[in-house]
Amino acid sequence: MTGAPQQYRPRTTRSLTIVTTSRGSSSALSPVVSIDRLRMARDSYHEPVLANGIVEFFASLPAGVVVDATLGGGGHSEALLLAAPQLRVLGVDRDPEARVAAKERLAAFGERVRIVGATFAELVDVLIANADFLGPDSVVGVLLDLGVSSHQLDEGARGFSFRTDAPLDMRMDPTTGETAASYLARVDQHELARLLRENGETRFAGSIAKSLVERQPRTTFELTEAVERAVPMAARRRGHVATRVFQALRIAVNDEAAQLDEGLEAALDALSVGGVLAVIAYHSGEDRVVKSFLADAQSGGCRCSPELGCVCGAIPRVRVVKASAQLASAHEIALNPRARAARLRMATKVAP
Repeated sequence: MTGAPQQYRPRTTRSLTIVTTSRGSSSALSPVVSIDRLRMARDSYHEPVLANGIVEFFASLPAGVVVDATLGGGGHSEALLLAAPQLRVLGVDRDPEARVAAKERLAAFGERVRIVGATFAELVDVLIANADFLGPDSVVGVLLDLGVSSHQLDEGARGFSFRTDAPLDMRMDPTTGETAASYLARVDQHELARLLRENGETRFAGSIAKSLVERQPRTTFELTEAVERAVPMAARRRGHVATRVFQALRIAVNDEAAQLDEGLEAALDALSVGGVLAVIAYHSGEDRVVKSFLADAQSGGCRCSPELGCVCGAIPRVRVVKASAQLASAHEIALNPRARAARLRMATKVAP
């Protein structure tokens, strides 16, 4: 590709036509949502965070496949496909609603796109199962956009948000696994307190855990009420009192910590030399994990003294693009408030 990549400009209209790709059964989507819910899903997926930063680094890559391992509504993939005609996208998401919305959004790109249902920790299996789509091309990029999507928060019935009363579900794939309510019904109080502390709810973790185990909330409002009973009004920080509790439960229900560890390793293994790994995190715990993983990959796991230099023979696996995370501009935050928390880190895979 010659010339600078075009700046991504969000589209404001899209057709509702659902197009099935012709690249085999792995692109098929289960009919889990009605047309009305599909219309709502399509309209409620927000524009992708830090899209121009992603395009800037990915659009100059050689011809090959980019794995959008947390596809969501397909916004990042759309930006890449528009800016870089030499790229194809293998989109992965565990959320059936996201896959349907992304399939509609990306239909115009035809056989340049395949969408599959999986978690990003299952990336190795996904690549094996979709070898026909990859063909002779290399995986030149992997993108991970972590955490809960704007659509999942806005879709009150999913139970991710304290703003709407709904069953306490929180599963990113609502067709499998246990709900947040089921998790609270079985978890030990001390284990729950530990989970809350790990996610920033330090001072009142014990009392909140006790309240949740005693009250066994089944809805989002019941969960909020149980948290409010455990935290004195005078001690409440800025923002909603239950924000970190909702986050901690979502992470536990969807096994996000293990998913991130396994997904980062799988992504790096999948990349060809010169390929780009990009990760967008939205809270400090995730960002610390990503930063540590990339630093370790850049040093090859070397633990030698900096003063003496490396004597252990460690072999670097990546070159980190920038030591600090890339943040959203004030303009993007004004357009998309969710971008305020976003931290983008990128690395290029190097030859051993």
